Amino acid sequence: MPPFGITDFGLFCMAVLLLNATPGPDTAYIVGRSVAQGRAAGLVSALGISAGCVFHALASALGLSAILAASATAFLLVKLAGGAYLIYLGLRMLLAKPANAAADTPVMLDVRPLPKIFWQAVATNILNPKVILFFLSFFPQFVHRDSPHKTLAFLLLGAVFLLMSTLWNSGTALLAGTLARHAGHNPQIKKWLERTVGTAFIALGAKLVLTKN
Repeated sequence: MPPFGITDFGLFCMAVLLLNATPGPDTAYIVGRSVAQGRAAGLVSALGISAGCVFHALASALGLSAILAASATAFLLVKLAGGAYLIYLGLRMLLAKPANAAADTPVMLDVRPLPKIFWQAVATNILNPKVILFFLSFFPQFVHRDSPHKTLAFLLLGAVFLLMSTLWNSGTALLAGTLARHAGHNPQIKKWLERTVGTAFIALGAKLVLTKN
């Protein structure tokens, strides 16, 4: 039996990489904060998303995800809450007004304190039922059914997932923040960048709410 009962580890890493490369609510939030407030806010967002993944990894290891997925009512409530939250964030970005700024400083819309950004990122990740189902259905494929260390295997895979996701999301934040910084001195470009990300949030939220269980 492989160490800790983990099988096809290389395939697991490849799948995690492909998952991170697929845009979703987490990526949208990181890009949105990076565009609105710069690279520091984007990096804090990435850390918040990672903190949410810690929750999912622990829930998966302890079997809580299975309980949630088995309850149609609980899953529906999480889905509706997650979709509504994404729509709320999108509307905030669409309706935000530019903050007062000097002529030689980048225009900032919808500026938020970093702790608030962190916890909003955590909520965005935790309230995404697709992440719950991903951990529930994906991770068990890489843990041997006869392993005596299933919980430890889940935690180790969760740690690898967390590391890879944090690196990817941090890179996304730095790239988006850098591009937004170059456009920051042009109010119109900055405005339409935020409007585009806000619209994406609303579309993702609506898609999540309308998706059948």
